[in-house]
Amino acid sequence: MQVLIKRQPNDEVAIVLIDNPPVNALSTSVAEGLGQAIQTAENDDRVRAIVVMGEGKTFVVGADIKQLEDMAWSQSSGPPRLHKLLLQIEDCTKPVVMAIHGSALGGGLELAMSGHYRVATRDAQVGQPEVNLGIIPGAEGTQRLPRLAGIEKAIEMCVTGKPLKAPDALAAGILDLIVEGDLGAEAVKFARLQADAKRSHPKTRERKATLKVHSSIERAMQTGRELAAKTKRHLLAPSRVVEAIAASISLPFEEGCAVEQRLFEECVTSPQCRALIHVFFAERALSRIPGLENATSMLIKRVGIVGAGTMGSGIAMACANAGLTVLLKDSKPEAIERSVSTILRNYESSIKKGRFTPDEVTQRMDRIIPQVTYKDFETMDLVIEAAFENLELKCSLFRELDPILKTDCILATNTSTLDIDVLSSCTHRRERVLGLHFFSPANVMRLVEIVRGRSTASATVATAVEFAKTLRKIGVVVGNCRGFVGNRMMFPYMYEAQFLVEEGATPKQVDTALKHFGMAMGIFEVDDMAGIDVAWRVRRELGHFSEPGIRKPLVADKLYETGRLGQKTGKGWYRYGQDREAIPDEDIVSLIRSVAKENGVRQHEFSDEEIIERSLYGMINEGARALDEGYATRASDIDVIYVNGYGFPSWRGGPMFYADSVGLDKIVERISVFEQQQGERWKVAPLLLHLSKTGKTFREFDAVRKD
Repeated sequence: MQVLIKRQPNDEVAIVLIDNPPVNALSTSVAEGLGQAIQTAENDDRVRAIVVMGEGKTFVVGADIKQLEDMAWSQSSGPPRLHKLLLQIEDCTKPVVMAIHGSALGGGLELAMSGHYRVATRDAQVGQPEVNLGIIPGAEGTQRLPRLAGIEKAIEMCVTGKPLKAPDALAAGILDLIVEGDLGAEAVKFARLQADAKRSHPKTRERKATLKVHSSIERAMQTGRELAAKTKRHLLAPSRVVEAIAASISLPFEEGCAVEQRLFEECVTSPQCRALIHVFFAERALSRIPGLENATSMLIKRVGIVGAGTMGSGIAMACANAGLTVLLKDSKPEAIERSVSTILRNYESSIKKGRFTPDEVTQRMDRIIPQVTYKDFETMDLVIEAAFENLELKCSLFRELDPILKTDCILATNTSTLDIDVLSSCTHRRERVLGLHFFSPANVMRLVEIVRGRSTASATVATAVEFAKTLRKIGVVVGNCRGFVGNRMMFPYMYEAQFLVEEGATPKQVDTALKHFGMAMGIFEVDDMAGIDVAWRVRRELGHFSEPGIRKPLVADKLYETGRLGQKTGKGWYRYGQDREAIPDEDIVSLIRSVAKENGVRQHEFSDEEIIERSLYGMINEGARALDEGYATRASDIDVIYVNGYGFPSWRGGPMFYADSVGLDKIVERISVFEQQQGERWKVAPLLLHLSKTGKTFREFDAVRKD
């Protein structure tokens, strides 16, 4: 049963429980059941007040996303229209108290705002996060929230999508009371007080006072538009939500609701909404890994990290933040000292930003034990090697560690490109070796590529998946190939951009086109940030361009040879000042032109469209190969990797979803042209060609694999 009334004999308060696990989503059946329960309580003369609660761990966390997905793809009418239900609750003659624990998000908060009163536990949170799915509140949230919290707060919440903690929601006027102790008992007590007051109970839609409490309506709207442009660049929904909130000021409630509904439908049927919902479900599909259905994972409590550089320090912070004990080992005392200073400085920055309290930082620092020996490593559940990206060095460390560690300890490497099977062969625990490719900064970035070697046991992979969840990261299981999945696709993307500048574009032109497309950074900015020397070493470690006849980028090696290593030296593809802003450098443009001329590379102008096609279609083509060869489980896994690790715009859904939106036939047509112009490296991937010829998409390919 999804909605039931719980009432003790002779009790004047009816408790309406919403029980739709796991998050009490507002499906059609839940909405219908809730309406019937409210009507039953309204008609029961013994009932003087009503409390609405969520069963389980939370109140209501929004609408049923699957119904939203169906609506986005025009396969259904979408989530239930709640207008009648919300009016029914507001018009109830008996006080309706919404009792919130866990989260009241999206439709959950919209439901709560239709109650006469809202009480919550101290650790509860409320919010309107719809913009994160490319939509706006569709159950009158843009009309009721301003009437409770005011225009400015409503704009802030709806544009950013960030939730409010209960104390902040109380201060904003969204909640009436924070309760200590048992939520149900306290909510019943509060409801009984309201019934005893023998007065009319406030209907949110009729409140007007907060709509006037601001210095200037137009200034508030302009601030909202600026916030939308700043925090949600390229997105449609944030600007539309400001427009809907504006209607709450200028129009009667019913007309404002009609404006909201029109704008909601515009957003939910947009390509951006389809892409963002695709990413939402893609992330949730990650736990469905073929072959791991019956694998048993091991609980990780103690983690050893070898290498106290940038990556090791970041991984240590991620583990400490998750409550794990960390041994951070480096053979150089100065490296340990530098690492501890960096970690403390990062935590102090978090204190200033209000993310942690000083006590919380002290607890985290206490969990990180720096040392220059392998003392106590025999007690570790997991050891992560985070040393310099050199195969010989990493093999040496694996040989050192193998006899020290307990039999069931997992040994992982943070390599971004090197062969897991070679590293595994340096140990006697091949089934317990895998890659954990964190992304920098590891304490911030959500993505971890979990790289499965040829001998890696299913239980080891399952443990790594759970470990990533413990760190609140997104773990994507991939196969062991050169560059794994993310960097394997990054190589053609990076090299093609370099070929473009050799043929007449400039780094600034390429980066500007990519950022206009929606990438978080331009590819040359990324190269400078990561370090020209890092890319140089990877090319040599992996033997790139060693095959005869393969076109090799010409300028990158020149930058390395002249010490232009990127941000770290103040010069790379760009110049950099103290603020690390990329400044176009005429010396680089001259160098590129000179090198191109020496090597007979023809110069010509490029449109932004051709830059995007040359840069991204090679990435997509390589992704199709990785998918076809089984190194990626699903096309959607690739999308998750690129959205969370490489700055691909989530509102385009990731590279493979983007390819579907362009049309695979068009992608194949352009790649065929590039093959004629550029040569063998542009040969169309077999899977991409097959899908194009059969009129299928990567999304349909995933659906077939799932079935």
